[in-house]
Amino acid sequence: MNLIIIRTLLLFTATVVFLRLMGKREIGQLQPYELVIIIMISELAAIPMQNTSIPIINGLIPIFILFAAHVTLSFLALKSEIARDVICGKPSIIIDNSRIMEDEMRKLRYNINDLLEQLREKNVLNIADVEFAVLETNGDLSVFLKSDKRPLQPSDLGISPVYEGLPVTLVTDGKVNHQNLQKINQDIKWLEDQFKNAGTTYKRVLYANYDSQGKLYFQNKQ
Repeated sequence: MNLIIIRTLLLFTATVVFLRLMGKREIGQLQPYELVIIIMISELAAIPMQNTSIPIINGLIPIFILFAAHVTLSFLALKSEIARDVICGKPSIIIDNSRIMEDEMRKLRYNINDLLEQLREKNVLNIADVEFAVLETNGDLSVFLKSDKRPLQPSDLGISPVYEGLPVTLVTDGKVNHQNLQKINQDIKWLEDQFKNAGTTYKRVLYANYDSQGKLYFQNKQ
């Protein structure tokens, strides 16, 4: 039993490490070869877990080879446009000026129902409102609405909004993030004074952040 636990933990750790090194991408953003590699890695890791007669190295070596293959293919796709087209494929225009491209859809084996479903996911109900729709290499649909159907932007009204940067997290579950305090050129005493003026302490705070306008937001624990 102890051997099974150790083998499982080793293979689990190795799989997580290799997948982590492959990068941060959601399943829907993976290229086809990346999805194949992930499926194969999971299968290769499962075999030595189930059968203790198989040396654990027989599971680790193929996983490493697949990881090396992923790195190689990613490098080729990064450096060569030809290799990128072969490995990842090319984006395909599905709608051009509100006209569905039947030949392209037929070639991709992509039907009308798939198109309508993905348009609804983009909050687009009418194909007549679409200028272009591009099926990306990862299967996602990029939709570009006609100019008179796009949501109104501040620039359309000649307005320049104030810059909004990312808020900086200062407290999480009563614990202060000292590194982020330094980023905003403040110290723990400043933070304590802010909470004291609000009638609380950072130990009672569930979450607090500091935005680009110099405003401190926080919520106390219940």
